[in-house]
Amino acid sequence: MFYPTDANQHGLAHDPFKAIVAPRPIGWIGSKGRDGSLNLSPYSFFNAIGDRPKLVMFSSSGRKDSLRNVEETGVFTTNFVSRNLVEQMNASSAAVPYATDEFTLAGLTAVPGRLVDAPYVGEAFAVLECRVTEVHEPKTLSGEPAENFVIFGEVVGIHIDESIIRDGRLDMALARPVARMGYMDYSEASDVFEMLRPRRPPL
Repeated sequence: MFYPTDANQHGLAHDPFKAIVAPRPIGWIGSKGRDGSLNLSPYSFFNAIGDRPKLVMFSSSGRKDSLRNVEETGVFTTNFVSRNLVEQMNASSAAVPYATDEFTLAGLTAVPGRLVDAPYVGEAFAVLECRVTEVHEPKTLSGEPAENFVIFGEVVGIHIDESIIRDGRLDMALARPVARMGYMDYSEASDVFEMLRPRRPPL
C-alpha cells in the first residue's frame, strides 16, 4: 500500500506512522517550575543526538507543562524507563492540571539534581541531568509552525545504579529498557545481541 500524507487516507483503523518509527526510547522528563512545583512526564519523541558533547532532545506536541518549566528554568532530567517502572511511567502520563506533582501521583521519589535544579526519579536505573541549549519550533513545508516544540539539552551529569553494571558495561538484560511502539503498545528490549562493525578489507 501507499498513501500521501497530506490527505492521510491510509484506510487503516489507526494511523500507522508512529508504529513505523519504532521502537522509540521514552524521554521521562523531570522538571521544576519557577513556582517550585515538580513535574514528571513521558515523551515518546525523544533520543540522544550526539555524544561529544552529550546532547539529547525531546519534542512536545503543543505547549505542555514540561516545555513551560524548561523555558522558565533552563534545566531538566531524563529518567531511564525500565520494565519495573512502566506502571509508574504510565501513571505520570495522566493529563492533570499544572503544578500537580506526578512524582507523588505515581508513587515515586523526587530527588533534587546535583548539578541542575530539576528533580529526577530516585528509583530509575539511570538519569541524565541536562541544561537546555535550544528550544526550536519546526515549520511545515508551507512554512507554517508545526505546533511541535523540540527541546535540546546538553547532559551535564549522569547517575547510574551500579546494580545494572556488569564487566564495565550497562547490562541491558538487567536494566530491561522499555520502548514506545505504535498505538498503545510498548516493548521491552532485553533480548540483546552483539554485532561488530565489519572491517574494511585491505586494498
